[in-house]
Amino acid sequence: MQLGFAMLCAGSVRAKNALNIMLTNVVDAVVGTVSYYLFGFAFATSFFALHHVPNDSYDYAYFLYQWAFAIAVAGITSGSIAERTQFSAYLVFSSLLTGLVYPVVAHWVWSSEGWLSPSAGGVGLLFGSGAIDFAGSGVVHLVGGIAGLWGAVIEGPRVGRFDAFGKPVPMRGHNATLVVLGTFLLWFGWFGFNPGSYARILVPYPDAPDQGNWTGVGRTAVTTALAGSTAGLVTLFGRRLLAGHWDALDVCNGLLGGFVAITSGCAVVEPWAAIVCGFFAAWVLIGLNKLALKLWFDDPLEAAPLHGGCGAWGLIFTGLFAKEELVVQAYESGEVGVSRPFGLLLGGGWGLLLAQVVEVVVIVGWVSLTMAPLFYVLHKLHLLRISVDEELAGLDISSHGGYAYAAHPEDHHPRFYADYTSIADGTR
Repeated sequence: MQLGFAMLCAGSVRAKNALNIMLTNVVDAVVGTVSYYLFGFAFATSFFALHHVPNDSYDYAYFLYQWAFAIAVAGITSGSIAERTQFSAYLVFSSLLTGLVYPVVAHWVWSSEGWLSPSAGGVGLLFGSGAIDFAGSGVVHLVGGIAGLWGAVIEGPRVGRFDAFGKPVPMRGHNATLVVLGTFLLWFGWFGFNPGSYARILVPYPDAPDQGNWTGVGRTAVTTALAGSTAGLVTLFGRRLLAGHWDALDVCNGLLGGFVAITSGCAVVEPWAAIVCGFFAAWVLIGLNKLALKLWFDDPLEAAPLHGGCGAWGLIFTGLFAKEELVVQAYESGEVGVSRPFGLLLGGGWGLLLAQVVEVVVIVGWVSLTMAPLFYVLHKLHLLRISVDEELAGLDISSHGGYAYAAHPEDHHPRFYADYTSIADGTR
């Protein structure tokens, strides 16, 4: 997943910022590892620095799996504020996201003691159901998307992104090959995130001993692939109608939007429902991107609309289409005679949908309460955004001592070369 994020981000920014964005992806991983080890895992489970781990509930493998989710959150946020953020700011917000903000939400939803948990033994569940977020449409993607939203709002758009009349000016990424490579790497990684979120695989179902969690693992992989592919296909034709041409980069983002949306209900919906999920996820992404441009909101990776918007849709989708039998299998190991709230459109009542809506609201509120003040303080201390001159030159030369490539394409233009070198040697 981290390699996928790195390649996707690198290809989606301009060449003069490629080294910077790749470094931030590495930093997200290494800073997040230490932060999650020292504090994050404790806020999620109550064991600081893995003290008394392994135990009856958690082992090292569980920590490693949850750590992978944690560092993905920071990677999502980095995309929203790419190409204009001071490197030191990444160190600060990445630590807070992985050490506090994400783990608290993970505890609410994924811990058996969490107040939003759907697996607290059926006792005291919110609306008799708890919120189903099987692999993190809300816990991971909505958290990262809302954090990125606040960062991008407080920083403002990149220089030149909108002209004097407020019309958007295209700033295409420099390498479509890396974007496609990153997309396929993320697709592969999603097969670890979604099917891999079954805590145990060798669990047979009492009413169907020839089936078990291994059946759920296979179906979850299928629903993941179907939702992403449907969203990619709808985006392909939707953008063709709106923009007048076929766009590979838009299709990649549409594909990822479908993956984000299905991540919540991947284990509790039928394959046909995954197609519905992906269809609407594509239009959520297209619509939010159009709205972002009208509001002068600049997000180089479309991370806030993609992860935030499609993550929220995924939670609502689960509340509408979750199948009772599959919910029992995922959370009650297929126990015979157990009844649980399920999708509203399948006759399961309002309980699950209301719990899903509550999850959306509290995640937006919690992330806003923690990350918006952080970005605002960094902004006021002049620690968030780079100067205009540095932004025009590019972060690679102004902050990292050189370009990601041996020869930068714009070096051949004398005016650009003079600008870059004067900033690099401090004479401008």
